[in-house]
Amino acid sequence: MSQPIIEVKHLSKTFGSHEVLRDVNFNVHEGDVTCVIGASGSGKSTLLRCINLLEHPTSGEILFHGAPIVGKGTDPCRYRSKVGMVFQSFNLFNNMTVLENCMTGPIKVLKRSADEAREHAMHFLEKVGMAPYIKAKPRQLSGGQKQRVAIARALAMDPEVLLFDEPTSALDPQMVGEVLSVMRQLAGEGLTMIVVTHEMAFARDVSSHVVYMADGVICEEGAPSEIFEHPQNEKTKEFLARFSSR
Repeated sequence: MSQPIIEVKHLSKTFGSHEVLRDVNFNVHEGDVTCVIGASGSGKSTLLRCINLLEHPTSGEILFHGAPIVGKGTDPCRYRSKVGMVFQSFNLFNNMTVLENCMTGPIKVLKRSADEAREHAMHFLEKVGMAPYIKAKPRQLSGGQKQRVAIARALAMDPEVLLFDEPTSALDPQMVGEVLSVMRQLAGEGLTMIVVTHEMAFARDVSSHVVYMADGVICEEGAPSEIFEHPQNEKTKEFLARFSSR
């Protein structure tokens, strides 16, 4: 098997005396759709924020194409341009239009011309069904529309890996489907994704790898069929029991 795109090795993260992550290890290969599941407070979002360097690991390391992302000679901005993030609260620029939201990163970070950035942004806005709204401001959009714009904005940076931090948790139930549909499409196209989610059907049906976390550690990981149909860890069994009838 080829070298992983991302390797998480013995990762720990503490806030004061509170240990949020403890000795976390897993790999992500090209084309993987890794879903991280677990109860609230299990460390899932902190893990994602460490991978994107929004939080710095207390110990351990994260490798990108075999090279550490923290330490001497590293370039966090360049790394973040390759590993995009979609937040649960959208994090759009409220003073910019939909199109401007998707053009700013490529112009400022990737040094693309305005024409090139516009063409690229339009391609992804069309892909997520938001091309008719390019002149709208975020306040004029529904939650589902905002999240689709946020996905298009991340894609416009041409990331190698896209991180999703509970991308449907802030949405009304009727808007969840439109965002998951876009994510299913991206997974089908081979985009490498790490998804922190409470959407168990998505994790079961779309992911190639499932990681179950509890109390800051990985309790169990494997193929969706293994985790959902034959969980081995008692905590995994207990967590999944509530979804078994769906």
